[in-house]
Amino acid sequence: MSRALLETLGLGPINVGFSGVCVCGHNSSHDKLASVNPSSGLTIAEVHQASLADYRQVVETARKAFLSWRMTPAPQRGEIVRQLGEEFRKQKEDLAKLISLETGKILPEAMGEVQEMIDICVLAAGLSRQLYGVTTHSERQRHRMFEQWHPLGVVGVISAFNFPVAVFAWNAAIAAVCGDTIIWKPSLETPLCAIAVQKMCNEVMSRNGLRGIFNLVIGPDEPIGEAITGDMQIPLVSATGSTRMGRRVAQRVAQRFGRVLLELGGNNALIVLNDADLDLALRNILFGALGTAGQRCTTTRRLIMQRGIAPKLTAQLLSAYKQMSIGNPLDPSTVMGPLINRKAVITMMDALLVAQQQGGEIVCGGKSIERNGFFVEPTIVKAHRDMSIIKQETFAPILYLLEVNTLEEAIATQNDVPQGLSSAIFTESLRSAEHFLGAEGSDCGIANVNLGTSGAEIGLAFGGEKETGGGREAGSDAWKSYMRRQTCTVNWSGRSQLAQEINFGK
Repeated sequence: MSRALLETLGLGPINVGFSGVCVCGHNSSHDKLASVNPSSGLTIAEVHQASLADYRQVVETARKAFLSWRMTPAPQRGEIVRQLGEEFRKQKEDLAKLISLETGKILPEAMGEVQEMIDICVLAAGLSRQLYGVTTHSERQRHRMFEQWHPLGVVGVISAFNFPVAVFAWNAAIAAVCGDTIIWKPSLETPLCAIAVQKMCNEVMSRNGLRGIFNLVIGPDEPIGEAITGDMQIPLVSATGSTRMGRRVAQRVAQRFGRVLLELGGNNALIVLNDADLDLALRNILFGALGTAGQRCTTTRRLIMQRGIAPKLTAQLLSAYKQMSIGNPLDPSTVMGPLINRKAVITMMDALLVAQQQGGEIVCGGKSIERNGFFVEPTIVKAHRDMSIIKQETFAPILYLLEVNTLEEAIATQNDVPQGLSSAIFTESLRSAEHFLGAEGSDCGIANVNLGTSGAEIGLAFGGEKETGGGREAGSDAWKSYMRRQTCTVNWSGRSQLAQEINFGK
């Protein structure tokens, strides 16, 4: 089945390492990269990794393309991105199956990821007619003051395995309508998803007589990742991944005074108060904790329950967890697929051992599943606030249960971690909800009331605070990250006037 799917997407065994605007390095001296199906542990295909010379070729292509692309009227750029969205729509089911095959994500989630790509292209196309500046009044007579925005240049995008294509689209669609060109370094866990998307981009570009707008380089952190972060020709690097990776990216880019857009770790909490609708909360907890097998940056990792409802909600969770169907992500009955690789399984088991050593009690799951692939049992751990392990992000389906007495204690417990991405509260009290959303409440970039920590829409900006990195992608005014601001003043008075009432002689 996987060979037929690859051939449908133009990724048959003959051209899986194709080059062009996508450089996977046919003649590279680097080792081949194996794409592994985490559901079976078997290799799907191999890709030649790019060399530093290959990378330089792509940078030059993107740089030259930028010189003309920046002068293309923004609405025309938006039309190209609209066509790209239509190409994603046409290939939606096949691309979603490839995502499931290469990441282990269940098919409904994979379909949702491709839909995000389509949606961001629609948003970006509309945005291309709204890249607005502001006009303000000058203190000097017959002067006009305004701000405008210009294309920034070549944008580097470094993406993670868990959303192998959506994160690229979030960045690339917006950057492209802003007049930038893009160089994408995908996760080495998901090269086939990246190649499939690049081929779709190439198809749209070819139909419009364009080249070099969207570019792909598949290669290791050293030298490719280091080259991107250290390259003076790339004014912005958008990186999605771990906090550790983000620190390295930020340091490298800061040394050359470049910009970063960081979407890093999450350690998200969901608060359930005594007055909450428990059925509503339960559904959201399950998706938040088990979606993508706990490998989302917005995964619910800590459940903070007010003591009055804790026993009942815990019992409901244990019952629901025992009914979860774990297996082939392409099977419609499957709720949770595998982890991405063997290392992820080991990391989860190590974290659970530490949790027990720190006083946590595993009340559900806690084991790897002996079968082909990288499957684990979804796990619930009764925890306490002093456990240091709950302040770390473990990319796995581990849910820590914590009990509190008051709303204030719940918020303090939620905020008592280094990360600040997503948060949620379930309550029927308007007062409690507003407290949670206020300045004394959640310190996260995302704060939800009566819905979970996962499943953000692209209409507003997405991102988090603290060790999550502070970056914002997708909607609202996130587009400003991909452009440079220019403050302009036009003097049409015919005489020289200085600001601040300065009189500099006659």
